[in-house]
Amino acid sequence: MDNLSYIRGMMERAGTFTAVSGWGVVVIGATAIAAALVAARQTLPWAWVATWLAEGGIAAGISVSSMTLKAHAANMPLLSGPLRKLVLSFSPPMIAGAVLSGVLVRHGSYASLPGIWMLLYGAAVVSAGTYSVRSVPVMGAGFMMLGAIALLAPPTWMTGLLIAGFGGLHIVFGLWIARRHGG
Repeated sequence: MDNLSYIRGMMERAGTFTAVSGWGVVVIGATAIAAALVAARQTLPWAWVATWLAEGGIAAGISVSSMTLKAHAANMPLLSGPLRKLVLSFSPPMIAGAVLSGVLVRHGSYASLPGIWMLLYGAAVVSAGTYSVRSVPVMGAGFMMLGAIALLAPPTWMTGLLIAGFGGLHIVFGLWIARRHGG
C-alpha cells in the first residue's frame, strides 16, 4: 500500500493541472471588455493604467476563485504539484510585465503598455500551459501574437486589440475549455 501511495503521489505531481475553469476564463474576458471600454474613456494616462490595474486584480480574483470552485466540485486537491508548477512558470513573465509597466509609466510610454502586457501575459500562459490542457498554451500564443501586433500598430488600435486579446481570446478559449474539459 505504501508503494501504491508513493506512485499515486508521483503521478499527481507529474500530471497536468486541469482545474482551469473555462467559465472563469469567460468571465475574465467579459470583465476585460468592460475594463477596455472604461479605460478608453479616461482622459488621464494614469487613470487608464489604474483601470487596467484594477482589472488585473479582478481577473486574478476570478481566476483563483473559479479554479478553487472547479477543483472542489471535481474533488481534486487544488494545492497540488501541478499547481505549484503552474504558478512557478506563470509568475516570472508576469513579474517582468509588472516591472516593465512601471518603467514605461515612469517614462510616459503608455502606448507600449498594451503590447507588453499581451506579449508577456501570453508568455506566462504558454509557459504555465505546459502543465494544463493543450488549448491553454495555444491561447497564450494568441496573446503573444496580438502583443507583437500591438507593439507595431498605431495607438488608435489599442482599445480594439485589448478587447480582442483580453476579452475575445479569454471568451473563445474559456468556452472551449468549459465545453471540452468540464466547466
